Amino acid sequence: MKRLQFLQVLAAALFGLAASSASLAQGYPNKPIRLIVPFPAAGATDLFARTLGQKMGDKLGTTLVVDNKPGAGGAIGSDQAAKAAPDGYTILLATTSTHAIGPAISKLPYDTVRDFTPIAHVGDAASIMLVPVNSPAKTVREWIDYAKKNPGKLNYASSGNGTIVQLTAELFKAQAGVFVTHIPYKGTALAIPDLISGKVDVLFDSLPTGMPHVRDGRLRALGVTSLKRSPLAPELPPIADTLPGYESNTWFGFYGPKNLPADIVAKINKAANDALADPEVKEKLARLGIEPAMPGTPDQFAKMVSTDAAKWKKIVVDRKITNE
Repeated sequence: MKRLQFLQVLAAALFGLAASSASLAQGYPNKPIRLIVPFPAAGATDLFARTLGQKMGDKLGTTLVVDNKPGAGGAIGSDQAAKAAPDGYTILLATTSTHAIGPAISKLPYDTVRDFTPIAHVGDAASIMLVPVNSPAKTVREWIDYAKKNPGKLNYASSGNGTIVQLTAELFKAQAGVFVTHIPYKGTALAIPDLISGKVDVLFDSLPTGMPHVRDGRLRALGVTSLKRSPLAPELPPIADTLPGYESNTWFGFYGPKNLPADIVAKINKAANDALADPEVKEKLARLGIEPAMPGTPDQFAKMVSTDAAKWKKIVVDRKITNE
């Protein structure tokens, strides 16, 4: 009898929880949504969040309030998002750095899979391979041949140890079979003058940062790191044309805390996909060097991140990369 009563109480509790979740999702959203950006204000990720967030707010009938929480390579803001209530009123704009590279480089206060609910893949930003205008190489193949003839004599710049810029170069080195010395800078902007002067031999930089120097004749671009030509620089061939399968993109995506109700996930996912289809949003993202992601499901996003994280972990381990 007692067992029967216990089961009845348990069933009632579970029914109440399900009903509560359904009620929460049905009335969602009825107040502003906090959008955590784990990077500083005015950067590309922040501007992306504000551009997309404004249009998503219109779709959802509320306001997405951007909350910049920079620090520790994105871990501070990500940790706050992981520990937020799973009610849909706190979401995170994550990137390759926070959820694919971060777990391989640093000991984090959260698990990027267990402690988050994937919502939507929203954008990708390719990089370009830049060399000085006086470089003897005019193509990716020529640069690889040049590096192989000068093992250990050439160098590449990055925005610091353990960054996507360094890993992009190390992935290139691994696939091309070349030995090139790493020179870390505190941001690629500081490396550009040395690249222009020829003190640095190669840099994998973002499209918006690098292309102005190419178009004014101060640098040469050899290729783009996406698998296909980028509409943002259609004249550049993919590096993958020379190194089959080579790809390095910074992706952007929305996550919620774990146990976020499926109905809420679906609403945010739809708002994101609808906002990305807006011509005004596409135009603004193009200026940031970001291509809108194709409409997709949370499961597709999760699988993409899992594959990307495995790729970068292998590079980190094989190349013995640290963030120090």
